[in-house]
Amino acid sequence: MTERPAPPSAGTLLQEGGTLSPRGDWTLSHYAALRRELDRCPRHASVAAIDLTGLGALDTAGATLLAELVGAQRLAEIDRWAPDLPATRRALLRTLGEAMAHRESPALRPSRPLMDTLARTGQFVESFWQQQRLLLGFMGQVLATLAATAWRPNRWRLTAVVSQLHQTGLNALPIVALLTFLVGAVVAFLGATVLRDFGATIYTVNLVAFAFLREFGVLLAAILLAGRTASAFTAQLGAMKANEELDAIRTLGIDPVEVLVLPRVLAMMLTLPILSFVGMLSGILGGALVCLLALDISLIQFLAILQRDIPLNHFLVGLAKAPLFAFLVAVIGCLEGFKVSGSAQSVGEHTTSSVVQSIFVVILLDAVAALFFMEMGW
Repeated sequence: MTERPAPPSAGTLLQEGGTLSPRGDWTLSHYAALRRELDRCPRHASVAAIDLTGLGALDTAGATLLAELVGAQRLAEIDRWAPDLPATRRALLRTLGEAMAHRESPALRPSRPLMDTLARTGQFVESFWQQQRLLLGFMGQVLATLAATAWRPNRWRLTAVVSQLHQTGLNALPIVALLTFLVGAVVAFLGATVLRDFGATIYTVNLVAFAFLREFGVLLAAILLAGRTASAFTAQLGAMKANEELDAIRTLGIDPVEVLVLPRVLAMMLTLPILSFVGMLSGILGGALVCLLALDISLIQFLAILQRDIPLNHFLVGLAKAPLFAFLVAVIGCLEGFKVSGSAQSVGEHTTSSVVQSIFVVILLDAVAALFFMEMGW
């Protein structure tokens, strides 16, 4: 029978009087245990002598610990005080000691708060501008692909569009209806609380109707889709890129924008107007419930005030913003998915970025649209 080689012995450090004796293997595999040994032993200031004859295997990790033990300068002079060691071992210890003895501490950069703040601001502005340029370019690519396929029915991907309609629209319907119903009740309650002091609680109906027909219906639906659907688009496309599925699609000669982006964009542009309409109805219903329970305004009276005082253009103004919001939310979600670098951390970062960007763009455009329609008298 052949004898098996003895397993490597873990390194240790013995102290006898003023002499330190490293024993066993001082290698990376035993680094943690050797680190604890060094923490319990005196440093080179009190070391009178050191005996290296009991060393087993040695690598740079163990040599670094020896340099900490006896001092880098002393280790660089190992040829003088340990001539009996093998030449290769002395060369290793000497080289490492010289490198550690002559290394220079990095110079501390002087603190410049104003310049650092300006530099970070410039970096942020540059990054924001590059991001907007990339978004505009991607929007143009999506519109160009849409124009190229609109006149070719054989290239329409109706199955993918219907699947995305189910995911982005039907599955989001309950949460949109519930949230807008609750917000409508809150708006009616707050409006009634303020208007009661002026004896004008009847105008709570107008407040709820104006708020949800023009702003809250489409805005809340868009924000919910930005958090729910844009993040899903980014995660799906990011995972496909991490798994190299996008590269496989391009290898087959298929345009990923046509196959993956257009169905999602079209589904969002069809879904958000419907969800906005449901949000308007649910918000007005929540306000009507508060008016019935707290203000003694019956449902028939509520509907009569709506028909008398609320013109149709408020509903059209709110609904007209839905396709634009949907297009931007879907494009941002898909673009962030294409920007994923391939790691799981990158997927999470770009998913967060898509949600933040989508909500920011929706609120910004809603504010601009509100100012525009107010100036136009619509």
